[in-house]
Amino acid sequence: MPRKPKPRERTNETLLLMAYGAEEMETVIIIDILRRAGVSVRVAGENEIVTCSRGVKIIPDVLFDDVLEDEYFDAIIIPGGSEAVESLAAHPHIEKLLHIQQKRNGIIAAICAAPTLIAHFGLAKHSTALTSHPSVERLLTKFVYLQDSVVIDRNIITSRGAGTAIEFALTLVEILADSETKDRIATDIVYTSPKNAEVAVENSNEETDENLPV
Repeated sequence: MPRKPKPRERTNETLLLMAYGAEEMETVIIIDILRRAGVSVRVAGENEIVTCSRGVKIIPDVLFDDVLEDEYFDAIIIPGGSEAVESLAAHPHIEKLLHIQQKRNGIIAAICAAPTLIAHFGLAKHSTALTSHPSVERLLTKFVYLQDSVVIDRNIITSRGAGTAIEFALTLVEILADSETKDRIATDIVYTSPKNAEVAVENSNEETDENLPV
């Protein structure tokens, strides 16, 4: 039977990772909607000012190395942008943080090109359902690849791109807060879910991170 992430004690703290070339629509939409929901979002960047894919500059709250390994986050969230994802893939501290998050069964949420980090770092079994931007689908064929706007498989939440960023962020609100808050924010921003926007909730029967990947 399909399941959402298991209930766990909440910290109301999330971490969003961004590097040079991050997709600005995805980044700002996620931060904005989660903060509207009262969810704390700490933005961690590779530099004191991060230039996004279309030249928008964002000042992170902290640098990557300021994030400690013993800190707990309800979710670690990763916007897309191919250059940004390449930088994250080459950063040992980011790899460590994501493996710790997975071991704790904390939410790892990735959109656009960022789901490729799940494969790159070996964060999920091959039975895990996920999605991504179509341009990187070929890198994720060993998983159960879906084309839904948002895919939830236990603690792994993925989405397709800038056009699904609001649906992705609202899904995170529903999980991290509640459905009433999600509906209130959708009303406040005059958002109507597209008829083809579907959220797939899967159950890969993945209980632990042992023997990843298989």
